[in-house]
Amino acid sequence: MARVTVEDCIDKVDNRFELVLLASHRARLISQGAAITIDRDNDKNPVVALREIADETLSPDDLKEDLIHSLQKHVEVDEPEPDPASLVADTASTTAAVDEDEDQPETITFDRMSEEELLAGIEGLVPPEKSDDY
Repeated sequence: MARVTVEDCIDKVDNRFELVLLASHRARLISQGAAITIDRDNDKNPVVALREIADETLSPDDLKEDLIHSLQKHVEVDEPEPDPASLVADTASTTAAVDEDEDQPETITFDRMSEEELLAGIEGLVPPEKSDDY
């Protein structure tokens, strides 16, 4: 790589190792068809990436975020968990609405089964009879 280009980039990215990661990621993006933001001047992709960083046509922070995103295999979405109190309130309002509307068909509600009830149900199962088809 061009030594002058690297020295120009150190002002923008303090850590040389991080600079190498960002420039290599940008060079891969360029080779995959990403549009370049400067004139190529017959330079190869790594030099173009360094020149983009040096000229500040790309933000190092944006490149870093893009690099992190490209390396993630599983992205967790932080969704708020339902509040147990609101679930109880929703269930109570649903049963109250069913009691008020006697003319409408009855809605089926599912109760939670305790472990003891589940075990008792499993013990009550009868294995299927064997036939010659299997």
